[in-house]
Amino acid sequence: MNKPFMPQLVYYEPRALEYPLGKELVQKFEKLGVEIRQTTSHNQVRNIPGENELQKYRNAKSTLVIGVRKTLKFDTSKPSAEYAIPLATGCMGHCHYCYLQTTLGSKPYIRTYVNLEDIFEQANKYMEERAPDITRFEAACTSDIVGIDHLTHSLKKTIEFIGQSEYGRLRFVTKFHYVDHLLDAKHNKKTRFRFSVNAPYVIKHFEHGTSSLDQRLEAAAKVAKAGYPLGFIIAPIYIHEGWEEGYLEMFQKLSAALPAEALNDLTFELIQHRFTKPAKRVIEKNYPKTKLEMDEEKRRYKWGRYGIGKYIYEKDEEEQLKEILHRYIENYFPQAKIEYFT
Repeated sequence: MNKPFMPQLVYYEPRALEYPLGKELVQKFEKLGVEIRQTTSHNQVRNIPGENELQKYRNAKSTLVIGVRKTLKFDTSKPSAEYAIPLATGCMGHCHYCYLQTTLGSKPYIRTYVNLEDIFEQANKYMEERAPDITRFEAACTSDIVGIDHLTHSLKKTIEFIGQSEYGRLRFVTKFHYVDHLLDAKHNKKTRFRFSVNAPYVIKHFEHGTSSLDQRLEAAAKVAKAGYPLGFIIAPIYIHEGWEEGYLEMFQKLSAALPAEALNDLTFELIQHRFTKPAKRVIEKNYPKTKLEMDEEKRRYKWGRYGIGKYIYEKDEEEQLKEILHRYIENYFPQAKIEYFT
């Protein structure tokens, strides 16, 4: 995917026009000649075009809803942050394993929230409550926020808002390389810019509609030169034929691509592949030809929050994944911090 996301269809909630960003976005898409429809609420978005469920799903992923975030209670976002800051929901990528397929269910379209002032006011309250402790906000829990920010600049405004705060920190992760407009943001080193990376096999077969590994690494180098603290999420760590060589190749590329500026404050987060029974059903429906291995017999069951357990690798496989990836990181990035393996 080398072209930045451009929706084929845009819906807007009437209340969105009460906010500067809402007005600006509707005008922008009118000028670009994108089809625009009004909707009373994102829940009322119906009639996504398509002759069958698969087509409708694909078309929904190129539909943008400009809306107002009504619930200002932020979700928690462990282990990476205290809170999820709600800037957008949904993603234009087609990653077969993605948990958003089940959390967003029948609403895979992308939503962007234009009442940033309200969202920032709420974030301030959370920071005040916890002060003088640092409060970390995750901006990519329910979306790939970088994938739409060239249109909205909400993320850029959030980076600058957190940059001016005393006790706030921001983090997000992306599989896209459209970072140029974020390079001059006044981040004051309070935002950790993370890229999701993986072995070539995983990107080729399961991460359709995203930037290539080389594009992500080129973007990571730009971000490091712009002074952002940098991080990488390796997720999902996936066992496939030749996986040890695949992840080794990934680390070699990473090592060759990163400038010296990145190395002083570099983090890694490691997440093994997992799936739930509901996720497996949705994935097989949305991507009927997927090569993704989801055999419950080959996995162990781990109880999760809300009573929904997940299938993860057997203990010995998990230990092997952890040991080998830790070793690669220690070889190539001895000063980096491994935040967790899960």
